[in-house]
Amino acid sequence: MRHRPIDEFRSRQIRLPGLVLGIGLTLSFAGVPDRGFAGELSGGAVRIGIINDQTGPLSDNSGPGSVIAAKLALEDFRKLSPELKVEIVVADHQNKPDIGAQIVRRWFDVDGVDMVADVGNSAVALAIQSIARDKNKIVIYSAVGTTEVGGKQCSRTGLMWLHDNYNLVTGSIRRLMSQGYDSWFFVAADYAFGRNMVEVSQRTLAAGGAKSLGAVFHPLGNADYGSFLLQAQASKAKVVAFANAGDQLVNAMKQWNEFGMNATSQKAVAELMFLTDVHAMGVETAKGLTTVTAWYWGLNDETRAFGQRFYKLHNAMPTAPQAAVYSAVLQYLKAVAAAGTDETNAVLEKLRAMPVDDFYARGARLRADNKLVHDFYLVEVKKPSDVKTPWDYYNVVETIPADGAYMPLNESECPLLKTSAN
Repeated sequence: MRHRPIDEFRSRQIRLPGLVLGIGLTLSFAGVPDRGFAGELSGGAVRIGIINDQTGPLSDNSGPGSVIAAKLALEDFRKLSPELKVEIVVADHQNKPDIGAQIVRRWFDVDGVDMVADVGNSAVALAIQSIARDKNKIVIYSAVGTTEVGGKQCSRTGLMWLHDNYNLVTGSIRRLMSQGYDSWFFVAADYAFGRNMVEVSQRTLAAGGAKSLGAVFHPLGNADYGSFLLQAQASKAKVVAFANAGDQLVNAMKQWNEFGMNATSQKAVAELMFLTDVHAMGVETAKGLTTVTAWYWGLNDETRAFGQRFYKLHNAMPTAPQAAVYSAVLQYLKAVAAAGTDETNAVLEKLRAMPVDDFYARGARLRADNKLVHDFYLVEVKKPSDVKTPWDYYNVVETIPADGAYMPLNESECPLLKTSAN
């Protein structure tokens, strides 16, 4: 099921010679631009770029919904600073690193974009990271899993707001190993995210004395998972872990059930699963699946209030990436207001100094490797009979405290840590 942006959004195509780069969009949320805000803005406005998969296999978990989340953040910021002129542009990278890189380079060089948010694809994120570093521009990532962005390829201007694969897999794997699930097989997406997730998982298994019995990688957007599932079945692993998401996970799990593999002794684990994935595959198919998430709309009164507000515009409850986009955009704008400028170094200083204190995360701060540190949740999909409210699909099994959810800094390969130590 695809969720489209609200009607007020006006779209156009951004073109470079001979190439359509994606869906472009400009929204302006401005009060009186020159009254009350005493700071200076490049080009007379703060410009934020939202880039992600708008129409493809990963679009439900971020896509148009992330644009709506950014719009809501801008609405809320206007209550604090109605004088600040803010514009947002949107593009579809089509899950292609070269397209994503060209769009972002143009945004920085031609269109005066100050900050890029979301991204939602690890391969695209790695391509964008080096451009933002070279241009001294801020990128705030959500739904980017590879640990490389916050590790070997970390950058002073690249901030991880939601999760990485270490957050997603280590807590869940350790818990399952303690229950005797000591042999695993992986069905994974064949790009930077999936390969990194398998690598991190296998390291965690080895450290705990468990075994990986193999992995098979499928193309992004694949539709037929029969051969991959049969290899997983033949491995006789106690756990079959899916290192994919969006349409890929939905189709794989539907076929898992069609093949009757849900009735065998093998346990299916979704190493990354979004709320929209559960909705698309149906609770009957998803029931009992466990996953780790940074946020869920049904956690408390605040998250439920945002969920209802978002639902009125999108006809779907927000995913964790969409909530992270809201938080990142709002915090960035607060930092601009506090700095009195959209100049990157001044805004970064404020972002590092100011705790995040919203419904997404309370008292969260950026640590030295530019990861926003917050709690995570191990959740399990409810049985159909237990779903009393639409979209309320999860039982929270346990909270994974922030201090135990992140790779220790002394294990990180982020070069920023060496710089700060000198």
